[in-house]
Amino acid sequence: MGNNEYYEQVLRVMTMIDTCGIKAVDIGDRRWYEIDDVQDLRIAETIFAEPALRLDKIQKSYGGYWRYSSLLDFCYLVNPFFPPKRMFDEMKANFDILVREYPSGMDVNSLLAAKYFGIERNNIVVGNGAAELIKELIPYLGKKIGYIVPTFEEYANRFGDGIQEVKFCPEAPLFRYTADDLMDFFSRYPVDSLILINPDNPSGNFIPYNDLLRLIEWTRGNGMRLIVDESFVDFATGFPLNTLLRSDILAQSPHLTVLKSISKSYGVPGLRLGVLASGNPRIIEEIARKVAIWNINSVAEFYMQIFGKYEAEYAHACELYAAERDRFLSELNKLPALTVVPSQANFILCRLNPPYKSHDIALRLLTDFDILIKDCTGKRGFKDSDNFIRIAVRDRRDNDRLLDALMKIFV
Repeated sequence: MGNNEYYEQVLRVMTMIDTCGIKAVDIGDRRWYEIDDVQDLRIAETIFAEPALRLDKIQKSYGGYWRYSSLLDFCYLVNPFFPPKRMFDEMKANFDILVREYPSGMDVNSLLAAKYFGIERNNIVVGNGAAELIKELIPYLGKKIGYIVPTFEEYANRFGDGIQEVKFCPEAPLFRYTADDLMDFFSRYPVDSLILINPDNPSGNFIPYNDLLRLIEWTRGNGMRLIVDESFVDFATGFPLNTLLRSDILAQSPHLTVLKSISKSYGVPGLRLGVLASGNPRIIEEIARKVAIWNINSVAEFYMQIFGKYEAEYAHACELYAAERDRFLSELNKLPALTVVPSQANFILCRLNPPYKSHDIALRLLTDFDILIKDCTGKRGFKDSDNFIRIAVRDRRDNDRLLDALMKIFV
């Protein structure tokens, strides 16, 4: 008995049998995985799938890669230099009580977020990741929405029926554009709202702070809402002076909404934290009412509470990250198979030169080296014939491992 039963169920039956012989079987160097439950089964189905299907299954899991102990993730974007060990130790020391107690409600957590970013409490609302806030923001953007492609697709994915999309498409392969380019284009094709990811994802294009201020003024003068997602801005040249999360800017610009994912810059994606800020109190109040009163957990709340003690370490971590990104960019530029797009973010977009194909390279990296990258095939703004990959920036050891793998592939 026991065929096609979960391992623990078989053991449970065996414990009720008076005598049961158990034998060890040497499987040599064969690959194996212990399947205790339905989640283990899903992981095993991924591990033992044919290479192309394995890549597809991993990509469609959208995270949870810690379940695959040997996988090196260059797909999702996390700061490897923060939080510091001392901060983790403080969180661990309080873990028991944080798990056993309810988190505070939205009002308290908005106060914490306001303190975290140094702005007024009525200018900010906290989300269970930025994705929760994006979903709630879309109904306020009108029926005609402009954005750049390629870009972060969560906004467009949340557009409902009746939304007219106006897309600005910078030229491949570098996808560079300026504030003046946007003002020129949307003067000719006006919209109710303009969405800007700055630095942009996946291109890494960055509009400097002073030019961004001009864009804020221009959109106000033209009756447009401006939504700026600055989830990657802390890695750009000029940090920490690039942020729009400032009470004076928000107060002067009620048409401006700023979003920021705490996951990407601060190295804590598992906490699911994001913020939305606006000088328009009505939007803040209405979004706060729409999300759950306990929309973040106690561990995330405690992280925001203690962050102030580690701000200096965070600034240093961003400096380390920017330096490693620039080194990594330089090394990637030495590979003739790649056209490397300059980046001010924590990722690098690369076009594969003929005869290499993006899907083939992603598959080879996963199959031969247990490295996962982002194949950009199918994303808005890329042609079917394009072969672009996006590579996250990790620490030097991991980045060198990827460089070594690419050099072996491109021999």
